[in-house]
Amino acid sequence: MSKVFVGMSGGVDSSVSALLLKEQGYDVTGVYMKNWSRDLPGMKCPWAEDLADAKRVAVKLGIPFEVWDFEDAYREKVVEYMLEEFKKGNTPNPDIMCNQEIKFKLFFEKAMERGADFIATGHYARIIDGNLARAVDENKDQTYFLYRISDEALKHTLFPIGEMLKPDVKKLAEEKGLHNAYKKESMGVCFVGEVGMKDFLKEYIEIEPGEIREIETEKVLGVHEGAVFYTIGQRHGLYISGNKGEINDGLPYYVVKKDLKNNIVYVSKNLNDSHIWTKELKLKDVVTRTNMLGLRAFATTGASDEASPVTTGASEEASKPSILVRLRHRAPLIPAQFDGEKLVFENEIKRPASGQSAVLYDDEICLGGGIIV
Repeated sequence: MSKVFVGMSGGVDSSVSALLLKEQGYDVTGVYMKNWSRDLPGMKCPWAEDLADAKRVAVKLGIPFEVWDFEDAYREKVVEYMLEEFKKGNTPNPDIMCNQEIKFKLFFEKAMERGADFIATGHYARIIDGNLARAVDENKDQTYFLYRISDEALKHTLFPIGEMLKPDVKKLAEEKGLHNAYKKESMGVCFVGEVGMKDFLKEYIEIEPGEIREIETEKVLGVHEGAVFYTIGQRHGLYISGNKGEINDGLPYYVVKKDLKNNIVYVSKNLNDSHIWTKELKLKDVVTRTNMLGLRAFATTGASDEASPVTTGASEEASKPSILVRLRHRAPLIPAQFDGEKLVFENEIKRPASGQSAVLYDDEICLGGGIIV
């Protein structure tokens, strides 16, 4: 009987994952990963309630249950990374880093040390012929957040609900008597519940208000709360001349540039401003998956079982295959050419925030991705 440790967050997705694995005959142990427990002013971290929910499901299923404390590593590998990126003016994605450093590294390694054959999570994703692949439920697909996990971890990972639709997951949980079948999903910062990112950052980064200027005229239009809070293309949350996001003629202003050194946010009414649109994106910290289905631009030298950095040197023709790109969770897949460092799109796209990820696909197979510069 194969032994599997299931990461149980207290939510319905991981609970149903544990349920399915037990019904399939696996030797299942539930694990709650304690990544964050600090309360913020006026906002209570929900970890204790989530832990109680996960434990209650484990008791219902009759499986062993453990708590693994990764809080120190989480603070160092995820939170500190996130804060440093915001200080640089970028907009990082902590969920992606959590999967890379905690769930599919520390959790995976500890499970293997404990004699596990597999780990499992409640992510909406699939594994097809050893490749990370998009979930059946396209609206819930989470491969965007998983592209940086190692191929070695993927070999020992199960995604039990990857073939299911979210409504069917909830329905099954209800039918099996799981109390959290319709538990509300957290929409805030990934590790502290409902608190928003702005409120979280205010606790850790020294924020100073500054000027909002019109980029064409350098005219001061208002005051911002802190330049790190704003992203290129943003139109909401701008307080200009007493009006939220608009002035005089009613046309909205958009953030087009940030000057962190002088703490200035530049805006424009021109939706066609060159800062907002682009046909090219440069990527850094690119990772690729080992099975690339023959796409020559993803060739690596001495490829190991790990998701590996891209190495270039292929011919111009060979280095630009047509692939599909997702620039944010649930965003539509768009075609592009890729040479290992740069994405080139057929038409102009709205520029994503630097620090976010571009994730690459060949049809339903995830090829890897990188951080947008």
